Amino acid sequence: MNRTEFIITTAIILFVAFAMGWFTNWLLHRFSRVRQSDVADLDRMSQELHEAEETRDQAITYLQQREAELTNQLTQTEAELSAAMDGLRAARQDAEELRAKLGRLQ
Repeated sequence: MNRTEFIITTAIILFVAFAMGWFTNWLLHRFSRVRQSDVADLDRMSQELHEAEETRDQAITYLQQREAELTNQLTQTEAELSAAMDGLRAARQDAEELRAKLGRLQ
């Protein structure tokens, strides 16, 4: 094999290696390419997810406010009940004292 044949053989081998690499790269991009409709679907789903998260956050905030209101109302109702029970207890004591005085007067 002389020098010219060696150069031509090497050039052919390098060209074939280049062509195979380019073809492999083209195939990979061809099969892994993302379609525009897929991107649009992903954008739509991300927007819907964002809206759902906002709705969830609003619902959590509303529930926390409502829970605070109900807890406050329950505390007030318990305080009123305690005051009413104390008043009733005092009225019963007064009634018992009046009955006792009435019993002693008779």
